[in-house]
Amino acid sequence: MLHAQTTAAARRVALRAALAAARSGGGVLRFPGAFNPLSALLIQELGFDGVYVSGAVLSADLGLPDIGLTTLTEVAGRAGAIARVTDLPAIVDADTGFGEPMNVARTIQLLEDAGLAGCHLEDQVNPKRCGHLDGKAVVDAGEMARRIRAAVAARRDPNFVICARTDARAVEGLDRAADRARAYVDAGADMIFPEAMADLDEFAAIRRAVDVPLLANMTEFGKSELFTATQLASVGMNVVIYPVTLLRLAMGAVEDGLRRIRDEGTQAGIVDRMQRRARLYELLDYAGYGVFDDAIFNFGLRD
Repeated sequence: MLHAQTTAAARRVALRAALAAARSGGGVLRFPGAFNPLSALLIQELGFDGVYVSGAVLSADLGLPDIGLTTLTEVAGRAGAIARVTDLPAIVDADTGFGEPMNVARTIQLLEDAGLAGCHLEDQVNPKRCGHLDGKAVVDAGEMARRIRAAVAARRDPNFVICARTDARAVEGLDRAADRARAYVDAGADMIFPEAMADLDEFAAIRRAVDVPLLANMTEFGKSELFTATQLASVGMNVVIYPVTLLRLAMGAVEDGLRRIRDEGTQAGIVDRMQRRARLYELLDYAGYGVFDDAIFNFGLRD
């Protein structure tokens, strides 16, 4: 009811424990991308391991392309609203850290304050691009290492997970991506996110390069095949994110529904595809609020 029943600190401890278990052969942690707090509630109810907050989704929600136009305030506010409602650990896409190393340090502290369990920072230059588009450019490895060191120095909760994403595979090749992964671990990164791997063998190559948890991005219409969690576990991945899946599902349904209303003049033909009022109220825990004030939940529902 209202907010998560666990503290942000407890969720960070839980994430660290889950990552350790995954590294010991406990399978892959699955983090669907929530496009709002309500979808985060559903992710928790359906038994996933965590919630991911995608920069691409946040940008799209604001009607913007994913090219680094969002601000730290927007990202921290939206991610905090999502993290606040779920007892699952939430990881957010912090892009390039919103500026120079000092800005990166402030980013980490604001994300901690917002209740996130971790974030990832990437080695692209600004303006950045979606990780599965062509034409990316990366900063030198030393500059990215400075971003990571600033992030590590700034965090106040040692359990806040700092993940380093490298986009170097598409720019410099797989060997250089592996070299960067090693350098980023040396700089203090807790987890590595190798973006836009071509196949399972490439994921396995990054696994051989470093001995920290690894995150795989299973985004639709990208460079990577949509591997199963079992396949990813077989090559040593520990976390898999589905960053834009829920938004794409929702927007596909919304567009179809709008076309039906436009063409038919009524939504009557698509009511059977909608979430029922009773189901929404169940997800929002109307009954739980009634424990505090029976004047709120004093009515029946027709489904």
